[in-house]
Amino acid sequence: MAEKMKLEIVTPYSKVVDMEVDEVTATGKLGEFGVLPGHAPFLTSLRIGELSYKNNGASTSMALNWGYFEIKDDKIVVLVETAERSDEIDVERAKAALGRAEDKLKQLPPEDKQFRVYEAALERALIRVQVAGKAARK
Repeated sequence: MAEKMKLEIVTPYSKVVDMEVDEVTATGKLGEFGVLPGHAPFLTSLRIGELSYKNNGASTSMALNWGYFEIKDDKIVVLVETAERSDEIDVERAKAALGRAEDKLKQLPPEDKQFRVYEAALERALIRVQVAGKAARK
């Protein structure tokens, strides 16, 4: 059994991560899951959420916008709209986005087409604030 896995995280703009890791935890459509070396192959969709990975005892957290996660032969490929490491997140900007989304949701009825757009914006902002908080605690 392998001791490490290859992790690649790719956005439409760049390859954000390309390294060997010990373990990965992510937020799938059906909930949080973890992957260790030797994991069975699978493909799943990701929701807006956190992905963390460990390498030699050091943990890194990232805020992800929806995408896909595949593992096969100890190689993980994550294709996502956006991926930000905890230390890259502008907390004040994320809090401002959170406030804007909350204000809009208070004004819109749930059946309005824009309601879902602002719900997703609220969820992204919440995840960004939570993940950024992890960098501040280190």
